[in-house]
Amino acid sequence: MNQTILVILLVAIAIAVALAAFFSFRHYRDKRARHIREHFGPEYSRLAEEKGTVAAEKELAVREKRAAKFEIRPLSAEDRRQFISGWQEAQKAFVDDPKGSLSAADELIAKVMAARGYPVQDFEQRAADLSVDHPIVVQHYRAAHGIALRHSNGQTTTEDLRQAMIHYRTLFDDLLSDQPSHAHAAE
Repeated sequence: MNQTILVILLVAIAIAVALAAFFSFRHYRDKRARHIREHFGPEYSRLAEEKGTVAAEKELAVREKRAAKFEIRPLSAEDRRQFISGWQEAQKAFVDDPKGSLSAADELIAKVMAARGYPVQDFEQRAADLSVDHPIVVQHYRAAHGIALRHSNGQTTTEDLRQAMIHYRTLFDDLLSDQPSHAHAAE
């Protein structure tokens, strides 16, 4: 075989291998991006708007990897009863002390998270951790937290506080369930 033909063959093989690798990588990346978008739904949209699509995909992939190390466990029947009782108390207190009720709801969410096995750090880390298993209801957590922050600056009405309690309740119910909602992007 002529040396020129051999070189052409080797170059063609190298190009074919490079193209196969490129398309395989691109297929993997597209499949991963589609999974992230579908799984995280509104959380992906929020981050993509805030940071751009590539940064959002990277951050959410890191969250998934971090959350895979958690040992999330179901609540015992007794824990579930105690948390429900605590929620009922926080709701009753709302009439006389909306601010205290909001604080109690936030603290109760943190306790349920801890009991389920989530690390409980600052709000942003809690929300990020929750977004992996609870990608839809984490929006409610963010909304409730935003209202609580505005309330601390005197910028809310009683109706705002009521809405915050509704948001907290949505997350609370999802955390108490052994099957978190995964309706994802359809909602």
